[in-house]
Amino acid sequence: MALYAIGDLQGCYKEFRALLKQFAFDPVRDSLFLVGDLVNRGPDSLSVLRWVYAHREAVRIVLGNHDLRLLAAHAGLVKLKDKDTLAPVLAAQDAGPLLGWLRRQPLARRHGAYLFVHAGVLPAWTPDDVLALAAEVSGHLAGEHHTKLLAALHGTAPPFWRDDLQGWDRLKVIVHVLTRLRMLGDEGRLDADYSGLLVNAPSHLHPWFDAPERCNRHVKVVCGHWSALGLLARDDVIALDTGCVWGGMLTAVRLDDGKIFQERSRQPRVKDFG
Repeated sequence: MALYAIGDLQGCYKEFRALLKQFAFDPVRDSLFLVGDLVNRGPDSLSVLRWVYAHREAVRIVLGNHDLRLLAAHAGLVKLKDKDTLAPVLAAQDAGPLLGWLRRQPLARRHGAYLFVHAGVLPAWTPDDVLALAAEVSGHLAGEHHTKLLAALHGTAPPFWRDDLQGWDRLKVIVHVLTRLRMLGDEGRLDADYSGLLVNAPSHLHPWFDAPERCNRHVKVVCGHWSALGLLARDDVIALDTGCVWGGMLTAVRLDDGKIFQERSRQPRVKDFG
């Protein structure tokens, strides 16, 4: 049995299947973690969802911002933009069961020494905090009033986390951190804008994983979301978004021994993935 994790698929189905073939993934024997953004911007989100759903006994996912966007679009809360490629999913006859399953997936998972999220975690959050806060969101998202949460997420989130936050503001910050966070500013301010190369970041910002005194540094956070960052593998974090949808690579890691597997994108190259 082997344990693998793969970065942002974003509808790149051909690359996904080719990458699985590289390491001879066996859904009976092996386990696979997908760190969010299964869909959107790429050419075949529907096939990605169908494959993951069909192999859901062997595959574990966490939700990313594009997955939440798909759920919001299915609920009629947002209109698709020109860059969105979600229309075939929304029009599919099996959209109901696929998206019903998707919205019951968590924003964070832990497996042994690994903590899986799409984007990042705050330095003050322990792994247990991350799982508990993610569960607060999942309780709403999986419930009958999930549309209220999806609607609330499109409002502006507070720029700082506080333990005493309540209501939609609390849930919006949790979702922002777990599905969108890249950089932190002064006094832990959440930055919602910068997505470029790390070397070009404004001097007042630093990556969430370089925050001092991180309470989650004793686990290895496995994440994606930041294509311009590229592959980052160190003792406390593995970042796997290598910009497949932007013409880069689709990346997997075998967590048992740290071996990296990559499949070149079939998509047009976009400079710096920014």
